[in-house]
Amino acid sequence: MKHLIHAASAAVMVLGFAQASIADTYPSKPITIIVPFSPGGASDNVARPLAQVMSKVMNERVIVVNKVGAGGGIGMAFASKAAPDGYTLMLGLPSISSIPVTDKMTGKAPSYSTDQFEAIARITSDPTIVAIRSDSKWKNFADFLKDAKANPGKISYSSAGMYSVSHISMLRLTHAAGIDMLHVPYGGGGELIMALRGGQVELGSNTYGSLSQHMKAGKLRALIVQGSERLPELPDTPTTKELGYDATYEFWAGLFAPAGLPADVKTKLRDAVRKAVADPEFAEALKGSGTVVRYLDAPEFDKFWREDEKGQVAVLNRIGKVK
Repeated sequence: MKHLIHAASAAVMVLGFAQASIADTYPSKPITIIVPFSPGGASDNVARPLAQVMSKVMNERVIVVNKVGAGGGIGMAFASKAAPDGYTLMLGLPSISSIPVTDKMTGKAPSYSTDQFEAIARITSDPTIVAIRSDSKWKNFADFLKDAKANPGKISYSSAGMYSVSHISMLRLTHAAGIDMLHVPYGGGGELIMALRGGQVELGSNTYGSLSQHMKAGKLRALIVQGSERLPELPDTPTTKELGYDATYEFWAGLFAPAGLPADVKTKLRDAVRKAVADPEFAEALKGSGTVVRYLDAPEFDKFWREDEKGQVAVLNRIGKVK
């Protein structure tokens, strides 16, 4: 018995020394940030400048890898199963909370749970915008709504995938407005925007940061902002709230890690992200994009995330399974 106790104690000590060693030398090799969506989308547009500045702050390469599919589910499942050593991170959106719920709705075994992640920091947060092509026949939301009610199931919109953030934001709007539309899923935010620009669909939902360059180029224009206040950049575009629709949707981006990080490694990551977000190089990279930095450190972000998760689950359960 004494031999077993000594062996167990030795194992605990070895584990403790190993974790201390990891924390003391971290980072000693490149860090990967998984983006579960295609290049050009909202998460990718935040992850790449963040990785670039974090590389400078941490004196080690930080690499962005896009793992696309299943509305972000493939990349999120991959990241959830990574070793909790600080070398695999993930830039997640609100869909981190919705995918396990929607998997159950569609009869699938969830590929991960939110308990498999821990929050590092929220980086940005924006209301979503429903956009149309500049040459659209709809001059305003009232024109669109009249047409949508007269043609149920015929007006199409793009998304980054089934039950992705861009899909759920549109579901909230269609549900609140009492209309039925044709959903056309793509592999990510960049693809949904190009489908809208190319005329494959008639509407699409994303952040102003992702849509702004296309608006400034005269290719797209905003139909409605899914927020509680008008955006300074779009003073003439009404919000869902002012038009009386319960369809507000916040499109945030945050950095996550697999649950179980050594405390010292997490502290180093939190410190690195805080410094990166405050760096003028990061601000310059986002300048003109319309993406708003709304940084929250781990404790505040975790609280925000869990409240957001409760709200999303309630909305999804109310809307139910969709095609």
